[in-house]
Amino acid sequence: MKTAIERLARGMAVLGGVVMVALVLLTCVSVLGRGLNSMGHSGWLTSMAQGFADWLIASGVGPVTGDFELVEAGIAFSIFAFLPICQLYAGHATVDVFTSRMSDKANAWLIAFWDVVLTLVIWLITWRLFAGLLDKLGNGETSFLLQFPVWWAYAASFMAALVASVTALYCSVGRVTYAATGRSILPASGADAA
Repeated sequence: MKTAIERLARGMAVLGGVVMVALVLLTCVSVLGRGLNSMGHSGWLTSMAQGFADWLIASGVGPVTGDFELVEAGIAFSIFAFLPICQLYAGHATVDVFTSRMSDKANAWLIAFWDVVLTLVIWLITWRLFAGLLDKLGNGETSFLLQFPVWWAYAASFMAALVASVTALYCSVGRVTYAATGRSILPASGADAA
């Protein structure tokens, strides 16, 4: 089970990373296009090289249409795609100013408690994503510029959140097991955090 969950979490993280890289490239191309388009319309370029400015504008260079719509959908997916690996290796931000003086056993139970709470929150978010997906699917809402169905982004985020929900349940069981028995079923990094 540990290997399957770990592979699933890593696979989602890789997919989220690929989407993030694509979004970074898309944003760079869009910003470059917007800058070149602005330069073609600038007074200083038209006064110095009217022909080049006209050619630049005629080339159609400009921002990528709907770039913010794609970034919005892609970032939402990536956030949920990174949740499983973060949960598995206890990579969430923690503050241990007060807990550093507690015993290892007390810390293990505290970590297990908050892990269960986080699992319930992830399940709640997944449930609400599914409700949103059904709503967007039912009403046929599309994005403003690209006119792609909004439910596509909800579906991608829901699938990633579903993986996060399964991983969170596994981690909660693992951290409660560790607190109760001292035996870890989580990967090494996750066990170190427990």
